[in-house]
Amino acid sequence: MRFRTLPIGIVAWVAMTTSMISQDAAHSGAAFPPTVTFTLDFPQSSPEHYSIAVDVNGRACYESSAKVVKDSDEETYHTEFEISAQNRQRIFDWAKQAHYFAGKIDSGNSKLAFTGTKVLSYQENDRSNTARYNYSHLEPVRELTAFFQGMAGTLEYGRRLAYYHRYQKLALDEELKRMQAQAKNNELSEIQGVTPVLREIVEDASVMNVVRARAQELIQMSESGR
Repeated sequence: MRFRTLPIGIVAWVAMTTSMISQDAAHSGAAFPPTVTFTLDFPQSSPEHYSIAVDVNGRACYESSAKVVKDSDEETYHTEFEISAQNRQRIFDWAKQAHYFAGKIDSGNSKLAFTGTKVLSYQENDRSNTARYNYSHLEPVRELTAFFQGMAGTLEYGRRLAYYHRYQKLALDEELKRMQAQAKNNELSEIQGVTPVLREIVEDASVMNVVRARAQELIQMSESGR
């Protein structure tokens, strides 16, 4: 079960992210930048597993395991981008309010529906805190959870759009229509994280004009800070 392997996955993910950021810090002579990591494992969902790491300088790394389409094999997806300054500040403000996840953050209510095993961790030089939960009564933890889930939703759209653009262009319109609706309802975050694939669609003359227009609207939404 993935739940059993979760701690190893978290250690590997944080170690990988820590290594990359540490190299940058070493080159600049700076201390290791504070990093917040969110991990979700939810069997039978799509994706079943993903992790997001954001450092205080705004560097974001995302990795997930999922099937792009129902009959495909499960694949690992990895992407990196710069998070917006406003949301970077919010993430670290929430982490501070949650005491950097030191101690228990789960509600402890076993009667609540299971919505996936979630983990929040904070890394900074010699400080390392990790807390697992299903649901938390702490407002900053709930805010972080909703934000990271919205970011994951955005980045999974990017994965699927890249696949459809390459293999199933007729599926792009419906996918972008859903993405537009969620973006307008503020259910997605950091749309600029998938701007490269959106631009590829806009610039592809073989794609229907209505599809290219939807992709362009999403780029404009990302540029306006939505």
